[in-house]
Amino acid sequence: MNIQIKESQIDMVIQKLDKDQTGALNLDEFTQFYNDVTAREEIEELFDKYAVDGENMKVHELMQFHAKEQKVQNICLNLIEKFEPDSELKKKNILSLEGFTLYLQSAESDVFNHTHDEVYQDMTQPLSHYFIASSHNTYLLEDQIRGPSSKEGYVRALLKGCRFLELDCWDGDDGEPVIYHGYTLTSKVLFRDVIEAIGRYAFKASPYPVFLSLENHCSVVQQRALAAHMVNILGDSLCNIPATSDMQKLPSPQQLRGKIIVKNKKLKRNVAEDDVSDEDEAAETEDVEVQERVKTCKEKKKTIKLAKELSDLVNICEAVHFYSFQHSREKDMPYNISSIKEGKADSLVKDQAADFIDHTKRQLVKIYPSGAKVDSSNMDPYLYWAAGCQIVALNYQTPCDQMDLNLGLFRQNGRCGYVLKPEALRDDSSSDRFLRYVTGVLLIHSNLNMKVISGFQLPTPKGEGSGGSAVDPYVKVQVYGVPADCAEDGTDVVKNNGFHPVWNCDMSFPLTFPDLALVRFEVKEHDTMSDSETIGQFSLPVSSMQQGYRHVHLLSKDQEDLSPAALFIHVSLQ
Repeated sequence: MNIQIKESQIDMVIQKLDKDQTGALNLDEFTQFYNDVTAREEIEELFDKYAVDGENMKVHELMQFHAKEQKVQNICLNLIEKFEPDSELKKKNILSLEGFTLYLQSAESDVFNHTHDEVYQDMTQPLSHYFIASSHNTYLLEDQIRGPSSKEGYVRALLKGCRFLELDCWDGDDGEPVIYHGYTLTSKVLFRDVIEAIGRYAFKASPYPVFLSLENHCSVVQQRALAAHMVNILGDSLCNIPATSDMQKLPSPQQLRGKIIVKNKKLKRNVAEDDVSDEDEAAETEDVEVQERVKTCKEKKKTIKLAKELSDLVNICEAVHFYSFQHSREKDMPYNISSIKEGKADSLVKDQAADFIDHTKRQLVKIYPSGAKVDSSNMDPYLYWAAGCQIVALNYQTPCDQMDLNLGLFRQNGRCGYVLKPEALRDDSSSDRFLRYVTGVLLIHSNLNMKVISGFQLPTPKGEGSGGSAVDPYVKVQVYGVPADCAEDGTDVVKNNGFHPVWNCDMSFPLTFPDLALVRFEVKEHDTMSDSETIGQFSLPVSSMQQGYRHVHLLSKDQEDLSPAALFIHVSLQ
């Protein structure tokens, strides 16, 4: 429970509650002790505000509380039936303080709207109209130089709802292609084993389509092995929708339920085998330590032979080089996809935002991290999401703020790995309006007002230096979204109290474009000698936040549930 109490204080408590003077607490006395230390004064004050008689809350009083604070109606009798522990009060449709506390600490009062645990968005729009949960170097479990490669990386990503997987394919021994980070000391895993794992787990967490992005460095012979393994193992799951010259838009996630889409280069029609550019594949392996070796190989061979068997598996996700937005408008088809490195993407967002947004309404774009990130660190995805980029490839194996944001965005819509982009990023008539949101020219659309009231049973951080002592917690709240909406605020530090720190800290965040805004809560341990350690965190879209008095149930940096650790807050969106 993270209660740090001196022995002298324990003796005082025992003397106070030990009615029969035995020097120990019996069951009734211990129950009273537990009730005393777990009492939530802030909840009692809220209860007393609406329970006129100070004893119990009548139905009409509970209705007032929900209408004024929680912004919901017509659920009061159900709540009393579900949370009131006293059967006599339940018969009278009355809620006690204990029942009220149980309700506020339950999933019913989570800050996250649990109706969004189901798929609630329109899934019949073109693929280009969705953000897609996407991974980079999915096969890696650690860094990109010496870390292990494993099919486990794919399993973990898929079970987290990831829908876009990378397979870095190279020639292996005995005619069997392997997956690893080329020109490095990372271990190798058989392509066949990875495809078998994907076949088993592709649709465990979501029924919607999975993309296999093949970074192809194989000989023609082993490319045929790649194709054979996918056909033999994945079978009818492989997408076979033809990409035709008259295609006006991509199919929808609903149309592609249960399908696996291969992303790769494609031969021209009626060609059995030919050279294709390898520049896009090579670009995505250009880590700092191996850059010169890649450069040398590219100088020797700027193209690779592409086997027809592999080309035939590519249909609605054909990889093409990105030259310019004008070139794409004139030459590209909806089924073409370009991969753009984060540095180049930064410049495009800064200098050609309108064209970028227009481009991503029609075509898929993949953003991948700089080769300098050899430690598998992640880029900030929000810059690219705000430009409509559907596929922002992150290292799922790396716990970090950026991965918290990614999992926070995709927490909604049943965690299915697809989130419908805001209308302004889909509708041709909305681009100018959205660009004014981005620059902050438009007036404030709404205000997100929050009070961080208290914390409850905050654990001691696992990091070095925590030593198991009482924590000194504080809360940092960050808002991500269009540049005009990005902001941060925080509470003061509460000394030596991880069990029930109270802050009562008011915050306000003006939002110009709440449809794209996301809030990240982070509870940190104050440390004057080193960087503050994270105790727990939670991220969610503003559109999935419930108003009123809510609990934020915290997760660890590794996304593990830290229950019962939570924050108690009040949310108002005006």
